[in-house]
Amino acid sequence: MNAATPITPRDATLVERSLRIDLAAAFRLAARHGWHEAVANHFSLAVSDDGKRFLMNPRWRHFSRIRASDLLLLDSADHGVMQRTDAPDPSAWCIHSQLHARVPQARCVLHVHSTYATALAALADPTLQPVDQNTARFYQRVAIDQHFGGIADSLEEGARLAAVLGRHRVLLMGNHGVL
Repeated sequence: MNAATPITPRDATLVERSLRIDLAAAFRLAARHGWHEAVANHFSLAVSDDGKRFLMNPRWRHFSRIRASDLLLLDSADHGVMQRTDAPDPSAWCIHSQLHARVPQARCVLHVHSTYATALAALADPTLQPVDQNTARFYQRVAIDQHFGGIADSLEEGARLAAVLGRHRVLLMGNHGVL
């Protein structure tokens, strides 16, 4: 489809279904490769053009057990999300709702506390120096946030992280993990 072709409700349903399958597969791959830690990680995937409607993993579900049908469909403008019986993890909501609302080019947001990224994030200076071919690919592509204040449980913290990410593709969250 091109931009001039109107999307029918049926097409939108098929697109969402396909995105659900892809995101569920990403969770399974992350678990298979050890890029997860217990249940405190979260992925989201925008389903609307403006990025404000997105899919996200349910609270306290291990990545290896997430199915396409388990994914929550959320709207960053919905102030009642945390009152839902299936409310997402508060930290996940605070981070992902603000990222999708404020950084529309961030279509897929993966937040993990993987071993090596978290070790790098815990250094006094977590700058990834371009000293070889592997690290050079990240030169000036990683935003670094060294203002970790604990669990991101406020929308203000999510907005701050969105501002730090800006136009970068990767956010190294000091003493925390990677996004």
